[in-house]
Amino acid sequence: MKARQTLLFAVLAAVAAIVPLADGGTRPAAASAFPGWPTHYEKRAIAALPPAPEDAWLSRQFPGRVARFSDGERQIVLRWVAGPTRLLHPAAQCFRGAGHAIDPAPMRRAAGGAAMSCFRATRDGGSFLICERIFDGQRSWPDVSAWYWHALLSRAPAGYWAVVEVERERGAIKADQPGTASGMDRPGSVFLR
Repeated sequence: MKARQTLLFAVLAAVAAIVPLADGGTRPAAASAFPGWPTHYEKRAIAALPPAPEDAWLSRQFPGRVARFSDGERQIVLRWVAGPTRLLHPAAQCFRGAGHAIDPAPMRRAAGGAAMSCFRATRDGGSFLICERIFDGQRSWPDVSAWYWHALLSRAPAGYWAVVEVERERGAIKADQPGTASGMDRPGSVFLR
C-alpha cells in the first residue's frame, strides 16, 4: 500500500512540474500587444518618473515592460506582461533583496474595490507601505501566485498589469521630492535604496 501511495505521489509531482511548461502557444497574439502606459491611475493623473540606474538591471530579463510613475503622493510601479511568467515576482522579494525588513500588513481595497496584498518595508529608519495587485480587463488578483496559476491554467486572453503602490509611512515626503535619506531621494530607486 505504501509503495502505491509513493508511486501516486511521484506521478502527481511529475504532472505538476510539467503543467507550467505545456503552454501550447494557444494565446491570441493580438491580446499580448503592449497597450501603452496609462496617463491616470485611480482617476488621478500620473507622471512618469525618470529611470534610475537600477531600472535597466531590474528589467533586463523581465518578459514585459516596467515603468515608475508618481501621482504626487505615492510612487506607482507598473509592470505589464503578455502572459503567465515566473519572472513576475512579488514586490516583497524585491524589497527584501534590497535589505528592507518586511512585515505583513492588512489587505486593502483599490479604488475600484479590488483586493490588494500589502506589507511594510523598513530600512535605515524609513518605512513604506507597499500594496500590490495584478489585473486584466475582467479580473484582479491580490498576489502573484494566485494570478500565475489562474493565468497559466485558464487559457484566457493574455495581457496583464501588475501595480505596486509605494507610500512613505513616516514624514510628509512626496514620492517625487528629492533630498531625503531613506529611499525616496531618487524616486526611481525605492526598491534598491
